Amino acid sequence: MTRNTKAHAAVLSANFIFGANYAVVKYITPGFLHPFALNVVRILVSLSMFWFLFLFQPGKVKLQKKDIPRFLVCALTGVVINQIFFIKGISLTTPIHSALLSLATPIFITLIAAWLLREGFTFLKFSGLVLGIGGAAMLILLKDTGHSGNNILLGDIMVLINAISYSFYLVLVRPLMKTYSGIQVLRWIFTFGSLVILPFGMHEFLATNWQAFDYSHWVALGFVAVGATFLAYLLNVYGISIIGPSATGAYIYTQPVFAALIAVIFAGEHFSVVKFIAAVFIFTGVYLANFRKQTD
Repeated sequence: MTRNTKAHAAVLSANFIFGANYAVVKYITPGFLHPFALNVVRILVSLSMFWFLFLFQPGKVKLQKKDIPRFLVCALTGVVINQIFFIKGISLTTPIHSALLSLATPIFITLIAAWLLREGFTFLKFSGLVLGIGGAAMLILLKDTGHSGNNILLGDIMVLINAISYSFYLVLVRPLMKTYSGIQVLRWIFTFGSLVILPFGMHEFLATNWQAFDYSHWVALGFVAVGATFLAYLLNVYGISIIGPSATGAYIYTQPVFAALIAVIFAGEHFSVVKFIAAVFIFTGVYLANFRKQTD
């Protein structure tokens, strides 16, 4: 197996994990674990593993003072806002809604890059933005009769805020990747992010009734903390190092497919005609917003 093939397999695996994560998170929160407590578990496990892995990485670059403000902003957008709104949003809405709304991330990246990095904003990108936002609006306004969402409207809005925040993070983190390795960047971002996440969710974490967990809940918690946070981040970093960020980012389109299949099979979700139309709008919007990059 060639390095490119391994990289593509790694990135596909990462997005399968991300896709499955929607239903797995829904399985344990809010019924057995408060969303903020789950964030504490994710940050503690991932931060410990990133620091441990960093000890064995050669060629470390010392953290430069001039980069600390950017690391802090990346921690805020990529860890704090991202994780808090993502987990809380999933706990309120449905896995399919969450996956489709998160797919709007590439659309927001295009808009934010045009604003902050002065990248060209063509009519195709504008059309993609309109379609993507239209599809997201359809989902948010959809009165879903499924039983897995406690407050679908609020949950959808929180997932959308998560997507916008993560889009800012992906744009702002690019300059750091030119100086530091992927593991170094993740280590410092999670370190700074933990300074907010841990105090924010520690009360809920300490109040958790761990005796109520059975084997399946512990497996689900391990999947979210190790698989969907630490392992998936590492697989994506490996993919970026071999096949580049554009090819790696393109695999985000597979997440809603994996999420929908898992949610329908294991979580009893229903994929309605309206959801299908919203998905077509979002997929088309993402394609149009990134059309120039794909044809360069």
